[in-house]
Amino acid sequence: MTVVTLKKWTVNELLAMDRAGLLDPSKRIELINGEVYELGIGEGHAGTIIRLGKLLERFFGNRALVSSQNPLRMGDLGLPRPDVALLKPRDDFYTTAHPTPADAFLEIEVADSSIKYDREIKLPSYAENGVREVWIVNLNAGHTEVYRDPQDGEYLTRFTAQKGAAVAPAAFSDDAIIPELQGFRPSCRSFIARACQASEKPD
Repeated sequence: MTVVTLKKWTVNELLAMDRAGLLDPSKRIELINGEVYELGIGEGHAGTIIRLGKLLERFFGNRALVSSQNPLRMGDLGLPRPDVALLKPRDDFYTTAHPTPADAFLEIEVADSSIKYDREIKLPSYAENGVREVWIVNLNAGHTEVYRDPQDGEYLTRFTAQKGAAVAPAAFSDDAIIPELQGFRPSCRSFIARACQASEKPD
């Protein structure tokens, strides 16, 4: 991860540079508290993002928009790119303005070598800007860290969903899913928990 700290950048300055073609489109650039971060992404990280996007689209796509690595505008100094997000539906699909924390049901970060960055830099920034819920899918530990209820720059509610445990986004509390870290499989491990339970009941 490369950090550019020569000056405090604003969202408008970064967007202007992007429109002028001054940013490398092959680079993943994020703006956190006015600092520009350039991040790499490995195969396991990228593949998990694809699988999570598929899972969320399957079960929440009729109630939310699923966004992958697209900007979230957080005031004048923040433009992170969450790995996966559940956003409020909007007729223009956010083509006229980037979503803000008020538009986000859930932000998900996939973490391997980026775990320190996700926990110590991005997570506090999400809390400070009122992102209501964040999951860190920790590929190193094989579990999902859940953070909710932002207040005064931190999350008041936090817990860990161990591998194989179901967890529901707070916005859709009746629909628990099991984040599948090893691959998307068409089995009950990848279905909404209540649907699985119903299917397993004897006739």
